[in-house]
Amino acid sequence: MGEVKEELLKSIPHLLNMPSNRIWIDYDKDADVLYVSFRKPQHADDSEMEDNVVYHYCGGEMVGITVIGARKYGASVMGGSQ
Repeated sequence: MGEVKEELLKSIPHLLNMPSNRIWIDYDKDADVLYVSFRKPQHADDSEMEDNVVYHYCGGEMVGITVIGARKYGASVMGGSQ
């Protein structure tokens, strides 16, 4: 648990630089898909996919991301491959 706490603390500078001061996070464990929204509701008019991450935009501003296969990104934090 200590390693998770350390990783959360390391993420603070990144969280402070997000496009919004509010962030909504949902994780579908069965599908292994992480949804991060910077607006609620997230109305996107454009999106692009890169390395299993879908970036959602509205009027050119990023409004969210969808991470497909999220466990592979968190494997080091969670103590190995998931």
